[in-house]
Amino acid sequence: MEPLAELEASMAELSTPMRVYVEAGRFTEPEPDLPELATRIRGLLAAVAADEPWRRFLSGYTPPSVPEICAALEPVEAHDAASFLTRVATVDLVWPSHLHLPAEVAARAADQVVSLLGPEAGWWTNHDADCGAVNGLTPLFDSLLAGTNGEHFTLTLHIADD
Repeated sequence: MEPLAELEASMAELSTPMRVYVEAGRFTEPEPDLPELATRIRGLLAAVAADEPWRRFLSGYTPPSVPEICAALEPVEAHDAASFLTRVATVDLVWPSHLHLPAEVAARAADQVVSLLGPEAGWWTNHDADCGAVNGLTPLFDSLLAGTNGEHFTLTLHIADD
């Protein structure tokens, strides 16, 4: 199976309808960096806002600009990426005792995604791990983890209302 197809399949395992949105793709730009990743994040935010279950909550919402998204992102250490991805896909943002997926299923898929992107991949989140704050990308509760190896990218966005 081609690497992109494997990434897409593993990311699909982390998806939960109306809660955890995922995307995997291949960059078309030469030498993509954080702004190109932020462009993909902006596209996913726009898709979520247009998704029927979220339209009433995000009426009039426009995703942040690429520079604003870049400013909201914090790096994640590569060795923490799989466990962070598992949490984003599994643990509900409002009700932490509720799991959207069995932890073992999410951990297996997250390990596969991290392995496919490789040890040199860069990972970013909208969480500030030092203080525990979240740089929200929507007016709702949201949690993002994005990764790239310079050729492929993955996006995982967990969104919830109160």
